[in-house]
Amino acid sequence: MQIEISVRDLVEFILRSGDIDNRGGASRESAMLEGARLHRKIQSRMGTDYKAEVKMSHVIYGDKYDILIEGRADGVIESPGSERIIIDEIKTTYRDLSRIEEPEKVHLAQAKCYAYFCALSKGVSQIGVRMTYCNIKSEAIRYFHENYTLKQLEKWFDGIISEYRKWADHDYEWGITRSESIKKIVFPFPYRDGQKELIGYVYRTICEEKKLFLEAPTGVGKTISVIYPSIKAVGERKADKLFYLTAKNVTGSVARNTFSLLEEQGLKFKRITLTAKEKMCPLDECICNPEGCPFAKGHYDRINEAIYSYIRKEDSFDRDSMLSHALEYEVCPFEMQLDLSTFADAIICDYNYLFDPYVSLKRYFSEGIRGKYIFMADEAHNLVERGREMYSASLYKEDFLELKALVKGYSPVLSRDAERCNRIMLDLKKNFPDDKEYMLIPPSASDLIGALERLQGNMGTYLEDNDKSPIKEELLPFYFKVSAYLDTYDRIDPKHYITYVSYTYDGPDERDEKFMIKEFCVDPGRELKACMDKGIASILFSATFLPIQYYKKLLGGVKEDYEVYANSTFPPENRLVLIGNEVTSRYTKRGPSQYKNIALYIYSVISAKPGKYMVFFPSHQFLKEVRQAYLDMYADEEDIEVISQESVMFERERERFLEAFLSDNTADLSDVIKMKIEPEEDEDLGTKVPETLLGFCVMGGVFSEGIDLKKDALIGVIVVGTGLPQIGAERSILKNHFDNMGENGFDYAYRFPGMNKVLQASGRVIRTHEDTGVIVLLDDRFEELNYKRLFPREWKNIKTVSINGAGIKTAEFWENLE
Repeated sequence: MQIEISVRDLVEFILRSGDIDNRGGASRESAMLEGARLHRKIQSRMGTDYKAEVKMSHVIYGDKYDILIEGRADGVIESPGSERIIIDEIKTTYRDLSRIEEPEKVHLAQAKCYAYFCALSKGVSQIGVRMTYCNIKSEAIRYFHENYTLKQLEKWFDGIISEYRKWADHDYEWGITRSESIKKIVFPFPYRDGQKELIGYVYRTICEEKKLFLEAPTGVGKTISVIYPSIKAVGERKADKLFYLTAKNVTGSVARNTFSLLEEQGLKFKRITLTAKEKMCPLDECICNPEGCPFAKGHYDRINEAIYSYIRKEDSFDRDSMLSHALEYEVCPFEMQLDLSTFADAIICDYNYLFDPYVSLKRYFSEGIRGKYIFMADEAHNLVERGREMYSASLYKEDFLELKALVKGYSPVLSRDAERCNRIMLDLKKNFPDDKEYMLIPPSASDLIGALERLQGNMGTYLEDNDKSPIKEELLPFYFKVSAYLDTYDRIDPKHYITYVSYTYDGPDERDEKFMIKEFCVDPGRELKACMDKGIASILFSATFLPIQYYKKLLGGVKEDYEVYANSTFPPENRLVLIGNEVTSRYTKRGPSQYKNIALYIYSVISAKPGKYMVFFPSHQFLKEVRQAYLDMYADEEDIEVISQESVMFERERERFLEAFLSDNTADLSDVIKMKIEPEEDEDLGTKVPETLLGFCVMGGVFSEGIDLKKDALIGVIVVGTGLPQIGAERSILKNHFDNMGENGFDYAYRFPGMNKVLQASGRVIRTHEDTGVIVLLDDRFEELNYKRLFPREWKNIKTVSINGAGIKTAEFWENLE
């Protein structure tokens, strides 16, 4: 058995001490943003004797297990013909280099590890270490030189390993316990048609270290079919850790329930669900320094003891138990949670923790070392737009004016820098054509990048030197925005990014108009692939992954990766799919007659059988128009209750909306019903309860995805329109970009994203094998081949119906089931 740990994790874990302290916090976060770029710049200036990013490893062999320590040295200097070797460790900072009297203990420790590994492999008795500190603003460099004998390094390194040994012993013992338990578990259900093959595809993908793009209709058991073979792979040492990545909390709960199901068979598998800092912090405000938080003071002195105690007694790392344990040991619950994740076999977390360049878990993904990780991305269709958001960056002209006003009286230098950026943005604004929605510009067309670099450097220096400044809290967010923009700028290329300027609104009225420049990530595939390449295999799955090649391209797939369409196991006779072709949601044809006909279709369908229905619309405004048309005609229908999704709904209002579908019509719905209903009293029966519930919702909203309404909780879904995104600057940019790349730009910008929303909404009905239900698509465009080819293959015998025909066909469907 081999236990693996990176050089950075080893020395930081063993040598850390003192307080958590985010004061002067710009330094650490921004240095991380700028560090990689400056590292490359420094390395490129070195001579031919300098080898950059040298991968090194060392194995400590033992009777029970081996320990593999690996990492990448920033540089190795070795001149031909010379026996002298120097290990270079580069650190970037905003600190005044003259104030750095000696290297930080942890920084030097990393270099000493690499020096020891290198000396051993080269067979030399002495080796040099150079600590290179570089000021981010000025790019000035200060060196610290040390020389060590092999014996000195060996004695020091043995001491580090001696302190790490009890943790390695725990990993070894737990690994045996885990593996033995994995051998005993069996698949917890009878295999459905095609499920065993699906599990085989997942396992094969892991063994071959590829990516699998899995279209898995609701009901095929995709979660257990992905998790089960992944656990088996861990048991066979093909992987060390699972990451179950989600877009919403509800899908995380599905994963937790799946692990619990296997734990009932005796599975021993430590798992953790990562929770946001704000929800883990026991204080009213997250003040992460020893003056503002008692848990930050001395945190690193106590944290290792707290972790060891916890992992020896707990397997399921849930929020409440972690919080209680952290309070007992007086350590920060959030930081303890992140440390505990390194001892978990499965991490359930948001996409951000892998893919977001500013939120990702640095302890796993920043060393440039590929871990034995399996990534499982649930509802992965969301990753296209999430990826575009994560890898894009924007700035506003008006913000530079606000910055100038903010720093006035505090920093003349920052005031000048802000004015310089504002003037450059003003020049772009003056050249913006009046008849255009946006204007593309070459990334290097203006002097903005140089001005931003000066501004960022001076902001960093100001924050470093003025920790108590009254403008610090207002300055920091803008500082990070500028840093993120420059970081994004470093990644751009014509295939994946477009730079444009446009007017946009940051509020409800014209006074909120702003002039924006944006580095827009049109194709996030390269960035997503780079993140997934940090593990050995990725399983991306969704119930709406059509067309699969579109998602494979934009989510970082390559030709060798697999794509699988899992067969639906639902009896086709339990589902009716209709197309209503007497209406359309086209913007140019919207009006009272269309709204009335849509209302007629809705009434025709729900009149065929009392029950609970949802109707999905392309926008809130469209919803309101049709709802009014429906109420004008059917407000007197006492057996039908109408509730609506509003543009702003608080969490409790959303819960009440769903409770209406989950309850037996006994909930108080006064806060979500959008029509006045006077309950009719019956002398013998009391208050009469409506037989039909009709929920008006918006496609792409909170009720169109990730909710599970089974059996009688929902028997019908009506989808109005093709879900096409609203026309705007970025949709136009996407269309033109993919046209230029040889693809169908309209498909990529409009049709594919729109149909995904249609399919997600349609998927709210029929969630289990016992469910029956109706799906009605209202728009004449659904009859076109370009839309029909995007229908799931399990949709059989689709009928096109008139308004009257919708009711007739629906009634026949329900009668045949009876």
